[in-house]
Parts: sequence; structure tokens; C-alpha cells
Amino acid sequence: MTSTAHPRRAIRRNTGAAAVLAAATVLLAGCSSDDTGSNPLDGGGSDGKTVVVGSNNFAESTLLADIYGEALKAKGIKVSYKPNIGSRETTYGLLKNGSITVLPEYNGSLLAYLDAKAPQTSLETVNATAKAKLDPKLTLLESSPAEDKDSVTINAETAKKYNLTASSTLADLKDIAPELVLGGSPEFQTRHQGMLGLESEYGLTFKSFKALDAGGPLTQAALKKNTVQAADIFTTDPTILKEKFVVLQDPKNLFGFANVTPLVYKEALSADGVAALNAVSAKLDTKTLLDLDAQVQLENKDPLDVAKAWLKSVGLD
Repeated sequence: MTSTAHPRRAIRRNTGAAAVLAAATVLLAGCSSDDTGSNPLDGGGSDGKTVVVGSNNFAESTLLADIYGEALKAKGIKVSYKPNIGSRETTYGLLKNGSITVLPEYNGSLLAYLDAKAPQTSLETVNATAKAKLDPKLTLLESSPAEDKDSVTINAETAKKYNLTASSTLADLKDIAPELVLGGSPEFQTRHQGMLGLESEYGLTFKSFKALDAGGPLTQAALKKNTVQAADIFTTDPTILKEKFVVLQDPKNLFGFANVTPLVYKEALSADGVAALNAVSAKLDTKTLLDLDAQVQLENKDPLDVAKAWLKSVGLD
């Protein structure tokens, strides 16, 4: 099937003009690193020897930036950080002018930003199309299997009742869906990457739909309380682990592609740096990223410490 990246996901990843204004007026003393740049919007880029690793202003991006930065340091590359910058509109501009060398991105979401109408039929197609549409000074490296994207997720009670596990797919809901209430943002009810696609691609017709928020606290609470039995939850949301929710597999890629992928300013990253980041991508899957996110967001661990520990555990320190 052909799909396009979920527009709502871009909203989740972009906090808009207010966040950009705040970032531009506040000195961000690094959230996790001891060599963070003083201001992510000051325009000061790489000095030709230092790789500048940036992140957008949400916890997972910061964690991924720390993973990238520490993997580069392990290869003897000098690194500085510009964390919590803001929206994709801002970070993309900083990459183009060389103020940032490396940024954690999500391939399908990036492609949707570059061309909202570009079809997304496979991982290879998404990456090839995105590379072709990038500013020529930029490129994407290897994508990881790790994805942070929409999903239909069920609560523990429902999973137990119907014998559903993490290996179950959306197709397994076909006979069950008429007994379930599905929760999500209001637009989830009218989008192909929502109820329309669930019906056309998987034959799912739910008992009813409850309008909540975009995978946020309202949706999480409703799923926990069994007000809804299934809901649109992002695949690396730590609530999945905390509440023992079960994410159903999407073999037809209804929800598109959102693979964690390094976006880089080509001339400022050496071959050794490219190899280091590609090695990270090869080791990082969704289950791992979910666990790392949980350590940061639920256990309140420092993302830099989490990054270092994981890199050591996979032999990339």
C-alpha cells in the first residue's frame, strides 16, 4: 500500500513559534552534556573540527542526540551539543547553514515536511525520496529499525481477554473490533491513517470511537481505565511499559514510516563519523528505544547516562 506520514506526528514534534521564540531568548545550558553550546540559535556552527549534535525540544530527541554524540566521541571525534532547539523548521535551517552537523530525525516525518504529497511505500523509497528532496549540503545516513509512530495499542485487560501479544497484528482484531471502543484524536476518526485505513486495509469496524487527544494524557488515561480498549498511542511512549499496554503490529504499514535516522551536514562529518552513526542505527530497534525512553521519562535518569550505558552494552563505547 501507499501511505503518507501522519500530519499529526509533525505537530507532536513541532511546538511552533512560541517554542522558537523561547529558545531564541533563553540560554540553554545543556540538559545532558557537559560541552553544550551556549545558545542553540546563535548561528555558531562547527569550527571544522567539532561535530555539533543538535536535538529538537522533546525528551526522545535529546536522548538520541546524546547517543549519537557519545558514539562519535568513542571514535575520537570532538563533539558539542545544541539541545532542545525547537521545531523542525528551525533545526532544518540550522543544518543547512552548517550550525548543526547531526540531528536525530524520523525519515517519514522528514519526507512529509519536505513534500507532504510524496508517497511512502517502503523504507527504501522513503529514504531515497527524502535524500533527493533534501538541501544538497545534507544527507540521511542509515535508518534504524526503531520507529516512533502511531499505533493501535490495547490495554492489558483487553490483551488478556483476547489472548493478544506483542506479536499480534491489527488483522487479529477483525473479529474482536466490534466489541471494542477505539480512542484517539478527533482527526484520527476521519483520516486514512486512522479509522478509515483500519477499515479499508484491515477490515476493522469498532463498536464506537471516543475523541480524546493526540496520544497524550487523555488517551493514556482512558486506555488505562478501560474507558477505551484500544487507542492511538505512539510506539515509544513509556506508558506502554508502565501500564503493560500491547502495541499491535502493522504489517501493511498503514501508519507509514518513522524510522530514527541521522540527518547530517555532509562536509562536517568524517567517514569515521558516518560509520559510527550507522553502527548506532544498526543496533537501535523500537523495543530498545522504548526502554531507553522509559529510563529517562519514568525513572528520571539523566539521558547522557542512559546513552552511555546503552552504547557500552552494545559495544559502541
